[in-house]
Amino acid sequence: MQFDYKTLDTGDTAWLLASSALVLIMTPGLAFFYGGMVRAKNVLGMLMQNFFCMAIVSVLWVAFTYSLAFGGHSGLIGGLHFAGLQHMDQQVPGYTGATAQFIPPMLFAVFQMMFAVITPALITGGSADRFRFGGFVIFISLWSIFVYAPIAHWVFSPTGWLFERGAEDFAGGTVVHANAGAAAIAVALVLGRRRGWPDTNFRPHNVPFVLLGAGLLWFGWFGFNAGSALSAGKLSSIAFMNTNTATASALLGWIAVERFRDGKASTLGAASGAVAGLVAITPACGFVSPLGSIFIGLIAGAACALSTAIKGKVGVDDALDVGAVHLVGGALGALLIGFWGTTDTGGVNGFFYGGGFHLLKEQALTVVSVVVYSFVATLIIASVVKFCFRIRMTRDQEIAGMDIALHGEIAYEFAPAAKATQNGGSGTALSTTPPLQPLQSPPGEGYNPGGYSQGQYGSGNTPPPPPLPASIHRRHR
Repeated sequence: MQFDYKTLDTGDTAWLLASSALVLIMTPGLAFFYGGMVRAKNVLGMLMQNFFCMAIVSVLWVAFTYSLAFGGHSGLIGGLHFAGLQHMDQQVPGYTGATAQFIPPMLFAVFQMMFAVITPALITGGSADRFRFGGFVIFISLWSIFVYAPIAHWVFSPTGWLFERGAEDFAGGTVVHANAGAAAIAVALVLGRRRGWPDTNFRPHNVPFVLLGAGLLWFGWFGFNAGSALSAGKLSSIAFMNTNTATASALLGWIAVERFRDGKASTLGAASGAVAGLVAITPACGFVSPLGSIFIGLIAGAACALSTAIKGKVGVDDALDVGAVHLVGGALGALLIGFWGTTDTGGVNGFFYGGGFHLLKEQALTVVSVVVYSFVATLIIASVVKFCFRIRMTRDQEIAGMDIALHGEIAYEFAPAAKATQNGGSGTALSTTPPLQPLQSPPGEGYNPGGYSQGQYGSGNTPPPPPLPASIHRRHR
């Protein structure tokens, strides 16, 4: 059916254009968030993986993954009618009646493309420090086609089987976060543990980067969630308020757990708590009240903080806690709609609003279906790629770091400021010190969070680092 451009709403169109740009900035924000949490020798490798996702997923989306996600009328997968973004003057299938769109179909494809970009980028936190770039390229391409596109169709497309059953996922708690979290654990299992984990400390090399990334994510997430209303009106304003409220509440919940458990609330915990809140409110922001978003944020912040200890107990090296934050947070947010969902906002009443357990059952089915499919399909894809190509960095490459070994670059030249003396008002440089050299010994021998030898820095008598807070030691070892 042809789209009637006479019904186009210019205000909605302007809001979706701005929201698309806001969602795009989240991927560089994620790159800084993850990049700050790895050692200095791996920061460019993490940034590169995230930026690569922006490129390859965008091209694949135009070629055919948009059509697989939103084309056709099958409940399991779309067709290829919109491949190459052809026939974009036609209405997006299923968006009729109460769900009719008043934005150009091409703009809807643009907005959804940004979701498709950041989802595989989230996986990189689970495989940090050890995924060869060539293998990563092949894996991400296949994953976008065979995992993201079908799940997006099931939940986001009105013709998808979970959507038709009444699944509520306003902006991607299952499609984006639970999906990526399950995939990250699967990839971590296929790749194996980082060398030296869990006995070596993998301390974040740049916590200010982590805060910068979290801030960019918080900012961009307003487009992610409020933009998913697909209009500039009451629903988008509710989603905006709920997003901010739950994020703030989750930050408080996370650092409260740290304070009572470890004796100190960490900056890293504050950043992680904010992201956990953003993840948890994503599926619920258009279905719950601001009061409900407070409870969802507090529960998610505390639950995700506690979940970071699981990987050490089960021996799965999910390096940057993608499972604890995105799988747990996304699944929890989707399930809690079954309790705090209300028709006063949108959607169906949950348990606390007299709706019984029907909605909770549908939400549970959605979460289980997405998580199981994502985990199993990712295991298969990663295993096939591993069988055909070398995807794990060698021992020497891991010791040298992703930046040098894979990209021939280093992020920082650690040279101290030149000393100067005053001579008639002019400064004269007296000496400089060579930059730090990459670590040559296995990471398990001694503690070196940056991954660089400090023997050539200054006099060579660098004092040992301060003791790690328990919360950081637990997450990065």
